[in-house]
Amino acid sequence: MRSITRREMKYLKKRRHLSQDDLEGEDPLTGLANLFDLGLVFIVGLLLMLFATYHLQDLFTERSEITIVKKTKGGEVEIITKKARKIKAMRVTRQKAKGKGHRLGVAYKLENGTMVYVPDQ
Repeated sequence: MRSITRREMKYLKKRRHLSQDDLEGEDPLTGLANLFDLGLVFIVGLLLMLFATYHLQDLFTERSEITIVKKTKGGEVEIITKKARKIKAMRVTRQKAKGKGHRLGVAYKLENGTMVYVPDQ
């Protein structure tokens, strides 16, 4: 059996063993709080990426004008308009779409999916 050198003895003296008393001061949920913070950063980054992808930055500019048309699975249409600082949402139903008026022209949908409007003369 070999003897322990002085250098090895220093290493053994510096090394500290954790006892039960040392572990009582540690909070086991500290790591969970860090994961929560990481989740928040991820969500904010995801929202910023979605706004940039769909060019929705204009929603936050004061003088912009935007119109968004949404259609649900049930066929109901909702029109959202933003003019300057006012945002207005309007649901279009069959009753609201009826009214008096006159014919302006005819719209055709071509085979490739484009629409052509031909005004009446």
